[in-house]
Parts: sequence; structure tokens; C-alpha cells
Amino acid sequence: METPSSTLPSSAVGSQMVSEAVGASPRRLARLHTPGSPEDALAHLVYMAAHHLDHLHEQLTSAAQSTASTLTRVASGTTSINSLGVLQNSATQIDILAARRADAVNHLKSVIHAYWQVAAADHTAPHPARRPATAPFQPDSASATPLRAPRSR
Repeated sequence: METPSSTLPSSAVGSQMVSEAVGASPRRLARLHTPGSPEDALAHLVYMAAHHLDHLHEQLTSAAQSTASTLTRVASGTTSINSLGVLQNSATQIDILAARRADAVNHLKSVIHAYWQVAAADHTAPHPARRPATAPFQPDSASATPLRAPRSR
């Protein structure tokens, strides 16, 4: 039986997304299909995207906790303040990790959608009743790349 998503570690955001959307853990999903089949290839892509998101989320959480600890020590006056700045590079690192995490979430959503398209058509999805809407994947508006109008000559 699958592990309920509520018992997954908080750093397993990608694994939790897959479990909720597909009804199987990424590891189990990667073993469900005939090796070499399109479903198998997409299941492995889902597994890799979930693992990547889990890793990025763990990095972001660690950086944020470290920065929060530094700021707490500064606020309580228990540490000296660096003349180059309290946050130095950590704020930029957190911003970059947050952007990478958002991209990884959108990528995982699109890979899950592609998996559902192929697995549902072949009736090999773990829980077809849980299948999400078949509308094409739409990225979050904050992370979407704006379309550029063609240049006039």
C-alpha cells in the first residue's frame, strides 16, 4: 500500500505532488510499466522531475532556515553584524532557489500531465478515476514567459 502523502517528509514536495496526482509514489510509478514503453519513459521522467523538485525544495528550505537563524541572532544582538551586509549572498541564493523551485514545480506538472495523456490512453495509469482534467498544462502566470509580438518591418 502507498504511503499517505501526509507521512512524507516536508522536503518531499515533488513526491507528494506525484502521489496526489497519480495515486502512486514516484518510485512505484517508475516500476509500473513495461520497460522501454512510452509509459515507462514518461514514468521515469516523472520520477526524475519529482526527485529534482524534492532536492531543490530541500536546498531552499535549508538556505531559508540558515538565513532565518542569522537574522534571529542579529535581532537578538547575539552576533556581530558584518560590515558588508547581514544577508550578503544568502538573499540572492534564496531568490535563485525559489525561482528554480517554481520552474521545477511547473515542469513536474507538465510531465505529470504528459504521463496522464499517454497512460490514460493506454489504460495503464494507477488510478484512472483520479485522473486530472485533460486541459492542456498552463504554467503559473508569475513564471510564464511573456509572448513577444513580432517586429514590424
